[in-house]
Amino acid sequence: MVASSIRMIDIAVNFTDAMFKGIYNGKQYHVADIRAVLSRAWGAGVDRIVITGGSLHESREALSIAETDGRLFCTVGVHPTRCKEFEDSGDPEHYFQQLVSLAKEGIEKGKVVAIGECGLDYDRLQFCPPEIQKKYFEKQFDLAESVKLPMFLHMRGAAKDFCEILAQNKDRFIAGVAHSFTGSAEDCDRLLEFENLYIGVNGCSLKTAENLGVVQNIPIERMMIETDSPYCEIRKTHAGNKFVNSLWPSTKKEKYDDGCTVKGRNEPCNVRQVLEVVAGCKSITDIDRLSQALYINTCRVFFPHDLDSAADYALSDVQEIQ
Repeated sequence: MVASSIRMIDIAVNFTDAMFKGIYNGKQYHVADIRAVLSRAWGAGVDRIVITGGSLHESREALSIAETDGRLFCTVGVHPTRCKEFEDSGDPEHYFQQLVSLAKEGIEKGKVVAIGECGLDYDRLQFCPPEIQKKYFEKQFDLAESVKLPMFLHMRGAAKDFCEILAQNKDRFIAGVAHSFTGSAEDCDRLLEFENLYIGVNGCSLKTAENLGVVQNIPIERMMIETDSPYCEIRKTHAGNKFVNSLWPSTKKEKYDDGCTVKGRNEPCNVRQVLEVVAGCKSITDIDRLSQALYINTCRVFFPHDLDSAADYALSDVQEIQ
């Protein structure tokens, strides 16, 4: 049974992914099941979910999904591996202006809370060369600055260039989170030098003992949690798995049951597992207070006008549990 005082916000869910439509590697295995996935999330103590936009098309779909539930929100932006879409569109400026219009529409509807997913990904250069990635990463600072929203950031194998671009544009965005962080301790320290930047942790951040050591040293007041589902689950082989306490019945996609999670497909209810691993590797016994601190971090960046009495949670309280 989930303690009622635990409140979590999953800042990264890819609900536009075909797996949530029941499609795996192009083959239909079961019906679209976002409703069942959401039911498990709310039951696990998830308070809100931010749906990730990775392109103009995906951002439109993310906004459409976000409008189906008051607890769903989304981002608008272009993932680094998709940045060729600007130029492949035949009119990069028109593509950009469509992003601006969509962001403004979503803001008016109270649904768009960040610009992104944008950044640099040098681990998958087969999708987009670095020069195009850098060009349109910088372009999305124009978008964040024009609509005055925080940034939802992606960094893979590109810490040097990423931090240089961030430094050049640090006064152009109000805040941000480097989500799905898997970098080194040195990478982490470089990111923490940006006072308005937070670090998002998920299952991919918790694979190895080295990963856990990095997470252990991220200050709680600079951290957020996420699943990045349907990816980045915490697997039994991961170093962080020893701290996981919350499990849900699961079944293979071939034997789909809407009362179970699908094996190999991550989903938002598992953000509670991320919370448990963070608590475990930091030797924190009061998981309720930890969830409260991370919840407030997230609200400060993405929901600044919606902070309730929990915002009175003082920094001294955070320091007590570290």
